[in-house]
Amino acid sequence: MNILQIKERGLEIEELGRLPEDIIELIYEHQLFKLFTTKELGGKDLDLLEGVKVFQQMSALDGNFGWLVTIGAGGNAFIPTLNKEVCEKIFSPRNAVIAGSGYPTGIAVKIDGGYRLTGQWKYCSGADYATTFTMNCFVEDEGNRTDEIISCSVNRDQVEILHDWRAMGLKATASHTIRVQNVWVPQEETFQLGIIKNKYGSAVHSFPFGAFAEASFLSVCLGITENFLEEASILVKQRKHDPSRTERLGAIQFLLMQKQKNFRQLEEKFHSKLNEYWQKHKEGHELTEEELHLFSQMGKDIAASCVDIANSLIRRLGMDAIMETSSINRIWRNLYTAAQHSFLTP
Repeated sequence: MNILQIKERGLEIEELGRLPEDIIELIYEHQLFKLFTTKELGGKDLDLLEGVKVFQQMSALDGNFGWLVTIGAGGNAFIPTLNKEVCEKIFSPRNAVIAGSGYPTGIAVKIDGGYRLTGQWKYCSGADYATTFTMNCFVEDEGNRTDEIISCSVNRDQVEILHDWRAMGLKATASHTIRVQNVWVPQEETFQLGIIKNKYGSAVHSFPFGAFAEASFLSVCLGITENFLEEASILVKQRKHDPSRTERLGAIQFLLMQKQKNFRQLEEKFHSKLNEYWQKHKEGHELTEEELHLFSQMGKDIAASCVDIANSLIRRLGMDAIMETSSINRIWRNLYTAAQHSFLTP
């Protein structure tokens, strides 16, 4: 199967509620969950700019597919934070992929040599096929809950998946709630961002995590918006053959051209700023708090503009816009859902 054929399978993917097995196999074949994984662990070892372009390209094929590639590859951020043996165990397999949550909605009871985990975490995209789950917990020490937060890695067979993802879009991302009950996690399978424990890291892994996540999710929004504009263009071209719509057609065509230009400007603004920050980072310059804040705000503004682009056109696209089985409606819902991520909302 050619990866470009995924674009034709959007409705099938959504109705199935998860990625079909042949598409998951395609991800393994193209190492799309290992974009930022060193070649020693079977990865592609891309730099940040190359990786986010892949996120956008995959999201332009299908929002669910792009989101899951982005989330899966995002788990590569934890590679240098685990000790060598644990890192190799988690990331070496061909099908290795992490799902999980950054919210500390669990408790890790500290005991000799590790922790006992209990908790529940929402929105763990890729839960249906994850090989490892990561979750954040508040530490409880000698019966007292502390303010310390520990990140834990847990093998799939110790995690219960609650199939409760019922969003309006990105329906096939398997972003389910996960639950663990009194699961033992040895100390060496816990980690903290910024603490390096092996030699498998690259410049991507030392880039500020917040900016990395914001760039990743914004790339998904840009890809879905690109897909939306392509589909809108197809619908507008189809209307050329309807004489009853001639008067309105010119106005819609003009609006579409405006929004396509607007999109290209947003895309250029993002890539230019990310390239600037990436070059600074590679040269050893630490990004300031002000620079990171400006980057974050830019991401939120561009995500909002992507939603505005889609909204300005959707009302002019007739009944196709409201039919859930139509491509334009599915893409619109996927965009709204992706842009709702906490990294991108005001």
